[in-house]
Amino acid sequence: MDKVAEQLTDLLATDLDDGFTELVRVHARGVHAFLLRVSGSAAEADDLGQEAFLRAYTALRGYPPERRRALRPRAWLMTIAANVWRNHVRSSTRRPVSVMRVDDAEDHWSDESPGPVERALNAEDRHRLVAALAELPEHHRIPVVLRHVVGMSYAEVAQVQGCPVGTAKAQVSRAVGELRRLLAPSCDGDGGAPLPEGGAPDARAPGPGQPSSGAAGPGAAGNRAPGRAAPGGETREVTT
Repeated sequence: MDKVAEQLTDLLATDLDDGFTELVRVHARGVHAFLLRVSGSAAEADDLGQEAFLRAYTALRGYPPERRRALRPRAWLMTIAANVWRNHVRSSTRRPVSVMRVDDAEDHWSDESPGPVERALNAEDRHRLVAALAELPEHHRIPVVLRHVVGMSYAEVAQVQGCPVGTAKAQVSRAVGELRRLLAPSCDGDGGAPLPEGGAPDARAPGPGQPSSGAAGPGAAGNRAPGRAAPGGETREVTT
């Protein structure tokens, strides 16, 4: 556990409300980036992000201090966010598809120190990548977004997915291969949407400790949480 995460979990153990405010500040952007990429909709990412943080607060209220201190905050939060997304998909009458406009995709893709490949992406390329992500099945879309958008390690992806690290690596690899297949027709014509080294869209959220923005924030989650959140936690299946 890095120093920022350790300071955060210590604060959660000693002062839940202040610790939760800091948890939201540090990780809201990453949660929002994940939900934006798996849903393809900024509005859904906003709503689901608020639900994820409400569930997180409710779960933390039921944890003893020693359990809060032992958390790995980012992987724990992403597990809740992934379960919120899966529940949303199950409760939907149809499989969600990308409804994001190209200019929305450009606004939300990444604004934190983009790499040379990301800077080369134009609006059309970004639209293709967003559409390709929307075509992936959930068991491929979630791990590739966690790895290549949020920037999580394979160990963290495995924790969120509830599987061995080797399985997480295989899931990401298959997802990257599927993305390449989906983008192949465009590549034959005009070069298509380029993929960075490693094979997936490199639209990572900032790391722990950087300022956060997005749907979920202290005002969105922290002020509404006490006594009114739906039950949730770090289990693989979160009921709605």
